[in-house]
Amino acid sequence: YFRSYCMLNLKHEIVMFLLVAMALVLFGAVWSITEKECLPGGNLFGIVVLFITAVCGGKLMALIQCAPLPPFPPLLGMLLAGLVLRNVPYITSAVYIDSRWSTALRNIALAIILTRAGLGLDALALRKLKAVCVRVAVGPCTVEACTVAVVSHFLMSLPWIWSFLLGFVLSAVSPAVVVPSMLLLQKEGFGVEKGIPTLLMAAGSFDDILAITGFSACLGMAFATGSTWSSLLKGILEVLGGLTIGLVLGFFLRFFPSADQAQLVMRRAFLLLGLSVLAVFGSRIAGFSGAGGLCTLVMAFLAGLSWRESKVSVKLIPVAGFVGMGWTVFQPLLFGLIGAEISVTALDVNTVGESSNTGLVVRVLFTFTMVLFAGFTFKEKVFIALAWLPKATVQAAIGSTALDMAQAQGDAVLEKFGMDILTVAVLAILTTAPIGALSISLAGPRLLQRSTTTSPENPRPEGDHTYTQALQQRWRGPESKNPDQDFVSTNQLSDL
Repeated sequence: YFRSYCMLNLKHEIVMFLLVAMALVLFGAVWSITEKECLPGGNLFGIVVLFITAVCGGKLMALIQCAPLPPFPPLLGMLLAGLVLRNVPYITSAVYIDSRWSTALRNIALAIILTRAGLGLDALALRKLKAVCVRVAVGPCTVEACTVAVVSHFLMSLPWIWSFLLGFVLSAVSPAVVVPSMLLLQKEGFGVEKGIPTLLMAAGSFDDILAITGFSACLGMAFATGSTWSSLLKGILEVLGGLTIGLVLGFFLRFFPSADQAQLVMRRAFLLLGLSVLAVFGSRIAGFSGAGGLCTLVMAFLAGLSWRESKVSVKLIPVAGFVGMGWTVFQPLLFGLIGAEISVTALDVNTVGESSNTGLVVRVLFTFTMVLFAGFTFKEKVFIALAWLPKATVQAAIGSTALDMAQAQGDAVLEKFGMDILTVAVLAILTTAPIGALSISLAGPRLLQRSTTTSPENPRPEGDHTYTQALQQRWRGPESKNPDQDFVSTNQLSDL
């Protein structure tokens, strides 16, 4: 009778008790091995607290939503969680994370996110991109990078190569913000007749690739020793070396493991992620730190291309799912650790703000110029320019790279330059991500024409255009018929 009563009336309490008991057993086992490391002030304790706090911050940020607007990116909550842990006095002393662990975890997250970016690139879109899409992807990115470089050189007293390093960090747009907002507008039929949502979603990834390529070249030059010409040569060699090694590893993954092996998906995912992490860490050990990111991008793109075209039943989708699971774990760590690097008391908001804001203004104006003769109306051109504002994951992924390398060398001057770049990147995320999402959501219905065949009662499906439909179908799988998965599936691609 007692057992039956407990199972019927205390089922929830029993489950909670078991969860607490399991957590206590796990803590006891870890404590018996690491001792002080898992107590307040220990490194392991700090990592766990940061992870839990960042996850909770992301969940809370996602709950902030108005009906016609997309939810705020969870990464903002994760970033703010790290800022709080770093800048609240009593919490700061209890939550300590060793700098070597912080650097290693951020680099693993960088490898994972670049792998996802490579898998998300579509060769069909590369071949079919119109000239306007290339202009939107290349022009604003290059001009903003140069503008930020000039302004930061004179306002922040950064050397020229570090100024361009900051410029390429800030020049990448964020599909994590742009893609969900575009899908909501496309669902309601805004701008679909001229393919504006498709244009912006297609150009976003290539804008990021250009920014990462420029960043990799400048990173190699910034830490090169010798004359200016030797530094320039090293930067070029790092780009070429990253591309070459990425091509070799990509073709290797095309044939190994073979399609007839058991547990093919897990083997492919393990090799892809393992080689990505090896490329990022190995390039730094070899002294060619800028080559690792490009190598990962090219390798993941070629591997994904071959798996996508494979005739076997196991294709790209399950592998991308495994990579996405890794990103689910390391995303809170990345943004939490980035936020925890920033000390509010050391911020020079005026100087930092002038540099980033000048770049944003120039980016908006040049984006408007790039679409002048593309057949869009004045309002549509204004909307495209505003949609190119948000910055998020790329800034978090590569913003701390220069600081990590400077700390490894123990150079106080270079550490200051690296901290300046990271600070500007964090402030750019905190300001442009929410403002960009709101600008797209509020300006879209007012500046874009609505399709005559679309109404609130009969919205246009997300996959109406060729590129978007192919993008979503690849992640849903050929057998999926559920249109409700469109937002989630495309959002999986948008984390870069």
